[in-house]
Order: sequence, then structure tokens, then C-alpha cells
Amino acid sequence: MGGISLMARMLIKASEAYTLMLSRLQTNQEKIAKQAVYAGAKVVADKIKQNLVALPEENFKHLKNGEQFSGLPKRHKLDLVHSFGIAKISLDNQGNWNTKIGFDGYGSMPTKKYPNGLPNQLLARSIESGSSVRKKTPFVRPGLNSSKGEAEKQMEQVINEALQKQE
Repeated sequence: MGGISLMARMLIKASEAYTLMLSRLQTNQEKIAKQAVYAGAKVVADKIKQNLVALPEENFKHLKNGEQFSGLPKRHKLDLVHSFGIAKISLDNQGNWNTKIGFDGYGSMPTKKYPNGLPNQLLARSIESGSSVRKKTPFVRPGLNSSKGEAEKQMEQVINEALQKQE
């Protein structure tokens, strides 16, 4: 998915022991590293998506002074769910494998201000952080925080399985 924006950052550093173990997997090191990163990213993405689906729904309305949205229309929620994904896994110049989890594209409801539809990244950010017309309803950060341990376990499992197959 091109253009996926990172909503939040989670860094999991491999211990020296795992770095050494991965270096022993000479022929498949890149493939296994990508599989491990994807396995961890999938755990995090699944939790964020679960939180997204649980967001409160609210019909669109014109707001009066000082009023704020506390939910979002069902169509906006579906747009966010469909635009959410994991980007291609790549190697950076420091030798770290990375991916991004986030939202891509535009919503399906064109407006005068957004004739292509509301940018999904903008909508997700306004829900996560709040705005002058929307109450703050975090769903990304809690997903990251609650899934970090499980993501690390999944990554560890992928590496351990690869090591066992090589022995």
C-alpha cells in the first residue's frame, strides 16, 4: 500500500542473542527478518483495527457552538477500516527492518472542501487526538501499548521456528 502514514511509532529492538541467531541464518536471513517484522506488525494492526471497529457511531449532524462529535458516521468508520493496512517491509540505512501501519487514501463521501473525499489519515488523526469539533478518542496508541508484548512474542516465535528448521 503506497502512502500509508505512520500514526504512531513502536520500536522493538532485537536482543544481541537474536541478532546473533539471525546472523547464523545466512541464506534466509532477509526472508526470516521480514517474516518476523510482519508477524509483529500484524498483531499490532489487528489490535488497532479491533479498537477502530469498537469506536462509537454517531449520525452526521451540524454542530452548534461548542458542540463536539463523540463518534463518527458508520460510512467514515468503514472507510477507515478499508484503508487501514501494513506497508511494505524495507531495510533502512542503519540495517533495521521497518514497516508502517496506518491509513491510505480518501473517504467515500465527497464534500465541498474535499471533492475526492475526506483524507483517511486526517480523519484518523482527528479521532485519535481530538480537534475543535471532535472529542479525543484514542484507538491507535492503546492498540500499540496493549499489543507490544504479544508482537515481540510473535516475532520471537518466527525466529525460533526458523532456527529450529535450520538445525
